[in-house]
Amino acid sequence: MTIELVRPESPEQHHSHRDVTGGWLRPAVFGAMDGLVSNFALIAGVVGAAGAGQGAVLAGFAGLIAGACSMAAGEYTSVKSQTELMRAEIAVERRELARNPEGEQAELAALYRARGLEPELAERVAAGLSADPEQALRVHVREELGVDMDDLPSPYVAAASSFGAFSAGALVPLAPFLFGASGLMVALVLSVVALFGFGAAVAVMTARPWWLGGLRQLALGVGAATVTFGLGHLLGVTVS
Repeated sequence: MTIELVRPESPEQHHSHRDVTGGWLRPAVFGAMDGLVSNFALIAGVVGAAGAGQGAVLAGFAGLIAGACSMAAGEYTSVKSQTELMRAEIAVERRELARNPEGEQAELAALYRARGLEPELAERVAAGLSADPEQALRVHVREELGVDMDDLPSPYVAAASSFGAFSAGALVPLAPFLFGASGLMVALVLSVVALFGFGAAVAVMTARPWWLGGLRQLALGVGAATVTFGLGHLLGVTVS
């Protein structure tokens, strides 16, 4: 008689998620794209009006510094205001839990009943979660505000991400002129490659087709540069 050994089932492999609430991805993506598109468009407008030269370099540097500082300040103010509002609402919830814990527990039980739990089970879950005041606060904040009070976005991270990303993006069309480029072609090629590449990279990060993200960003950037180059050329002709 043979004895067949049965291998125990392997433990379940739990999947992991990427950080989607850290406050850095949106300002970094927005900053890099804004720096690349706006500075390329700015330089294209200057070249269209006055040709390549010192004016294009000065405009590119001014666009890089002013844009990076503006983006960082804007992101800091935006995220700081958002975080302060979140903290104010968390304080409201904390006071309400201290003033009326029974009512808040009943509110939590009603929420779980609305989500499909049996009334008795919903009551037990709400009672268990409400036993610890801090745990109860976290649950209420997450359920009612959709916020993780231990992972609020950082305005400093947002500002730094935006500043660095904008500077990196804005440097792409400026770099050829720093090395003596006499026309817009090299900056155009570098910007086209960077637009498509960065758009494709972001699409991969967000689980979308890479070619679609690349083409979309390329179309937006080239469209903006075309408009400013045309306006700069018309303005240059008019002034001269």
